[in-house]
Amino acid sequence: MQIGIVGMGRMGAGIARRLMRDGHLCVVYDRSPGAVAELVGEGASAAGNVEDLVRQLQTPRRVWIMLPAGRATEEMIVTASECLSPGDTIIDGGNTFYKDDIRRAKVLQKMGIDYIDIGTSGGVWGLERGFCMMVGGDRQSVDAIDPILKSLAPGAGSISRTKRMTGADPRPELGYIHAGPVGAGHFVKMVHNGIEYGLMQAYAEGFDILRNKESKNLPEEERFTLNMPDIAEVWRRGSVVASWLLDLGAAALAKDPQLKQFSGYVLDSGEGRWTVEAAIEEAVPADVLTTALYARFRSRQEHTFGEKMLSAMRFGFGGHVEGAEVADADADAKPDELGQAAA
Repeated sequence: MQIGIVGMGRMGAGIARRLMRDGHLCVVYDRSPGAVAELVGEGASAAGNVEDLVRQLQTPRRVWIMLPAGRATEEMIVTASECLSPGDTIIDGGNTFYKDDIRRAKVLQKMGIDYIDIGTSGGVWGLERGFCMMVGGDRQSVDAIDPILKSLAPGAGSISRTKRMTGADPRPELGYIHAGPVGAGHFVKMVHNGIEYGLMQAYAEGFDILRNKESKNLPEEERFTLNMPDIAEVWRRGSVVASWLLDLGAAALAKDPQLKQFSGYVLDSGEGRWTVEAAIEEAVPADVLTTALYARFRSRQEHTFGEKMLSAMRFGFGGHVEGAEVADADADAKPDELGQAAA
C-alpha cells in the first residue's frame, strides 16, 4: 500500500522503515530535511510540505501523523484536512487524549474524511520488534488499512499461544486490535501507559529497597551489599516478575551498576494523568497507578536510586532523555482549531 507519514522522529521513522521493508510505498515529511533525506536514501519519497505529500498520494489517500500529542498534532491535522478530499483518511498514531479524537472525528466526518486513532507501543525498538497497536475507528476504515497494520505489528513470534474461543479475532495474537470506535484506540493505549507507570514504580521501589540494605541505619549483621546487576539478571530467568521492562533495567544496571548517568528526574507525558482522570470519572479505585504518577512528580524535587531506575527504563524503551522533554507538553491543551478550520 501507499501511505504518507508526517513526523520522522524516533517512532515515525521506525514506522516508515518497517513498512518499506515489507514492500509498502511511503511518502514522508518532517520539518527536518535531514530526517527526510535519511528515509529517502532507504527508498521513501520526499515531500517538502504536507500539501506536497498529499499530491503524491493516490486516492483514497491515507496520511499517518506521528507527532507529539497536543498542539503539534492538532495543527497538523488541520493542515492535512485542508488538503484532503472526501474518502481520504487521517491516522493519528501518537499519544493523543482520546476525547480529542472524538471531537476531531466529528468535524472531519462532516468533510467526508475518515479518522483513525492508533495507540502505538514499541518505542525505539518497534522497527525490529514490531509495534503493538490499539486501533480506534470505523470498522470499514480500519479494515482498509489492515495490510499496513499487519506489516507494523510484531506477529505471533515465539510466544506461547493463549487458548482462545473458537472464531476469536486473530489480530490480537499478531500484536494489534481494533479496539472499538474512534477514541477507543488511544483510550486503551492511555490505560496501557498508566499500567506501565505502576509496573515501573514497583521495580523502582524494589531495587531501592535492595540497594539500601547496606544502610548504616541498620544493625551491622543485617546489612547486605547486594549486586544489583546480578539480581536483575537472575529475575529475568524463570521469575514471575520477568518482563521487557526488567530486561531494560537489567541492561542499564549491567552497564552502570550505580546508574550514575541518570539523575532520577522522571517526566510524565500525559497518559498517566489521563488514566487517573478516567479512573475518577468512572469511580474506579486506582491506588497503584495514582501513586506511581505522584512519585514522578516527587522525583523532580528529590532523587532516589529507584528514580534513577525509572529513568533508565524510560531511556531503554523510548529513548527518553532526562531534561530533553517538556513535562506534559500540551498534555492538557485541547485547542479548537480543527473545529474552526472546518466550520
